[in-house]
Amino acid sequence: MKLEKVDWDSYYDKIDGRPPRPLLRSALTLYPAEPTVKPRQAVDLGCGDGTDTVFLLENGWQVLAIDGEAKAIDRLLAKVPDELKENLQTRIARFEEVTLPAADLIHASLTLPFCHPNHFAELWQKIVASLGVNGRFAGQFFGIHDSWAVNKHMTFQTEAEVQALFSSFSLEHFHEEDAPGRSASGPKHWHIFTVIARKK
Repeated sequence: MKLEKVDWDSYYDKIDGRPPRPLLRSALTLYPAEPTVKPRQAVDLGCGDGTDTVFLLENGWQVLAIDGEAKAIDRLLAKVPDELKENLQTRIARFEEVTLPAADLIHASLTLPFCHPNHFAELWQKIVASLGVNGRFAGQFFGIHDSWAVNKHMTFQTEAEVQALFSSFSLEHFHEEDAPGRSASGPKHWHIFTVIARKK
């Protein structure tokens, strides 16, 4: 399975109507509830069908939604109420060409593994550089036991490799799942590291 062969539009159809990711909900509870002088800035990196971007907007965030698929951005724009669009920017960009603004949160739920291994280190440097002190990363990494790990166009990491990415962060949540389950395309073995981390 080469990444360019993934039928993303079909995938978006299958997950249509899903709730916001629990990971994102958990990350937002870590921010102070009191109002800020200006809206906090989030990057939804690999925004997909747009559900999580809309959730961020509804919770008062400014959001840059990035995806490599134009159809993903089209789906997102169709979901955003007119009164929230002034707080949304969108960008069509693949991981190897992405640029990131200064951000309080980078949300990358089930997306970073789809970065080609040749470009992952550079992408991660951009993520770290974009987050200021107390900025947070919330996302997942695929482990080497995942049934998709045969795909040389995707990035898979050991627990030690994932932990090493966060040397300049305080880990607030770290969970490993290594178990059979299902994906939108059918049964698979999931090996996932789920992380919320605050930059020091």
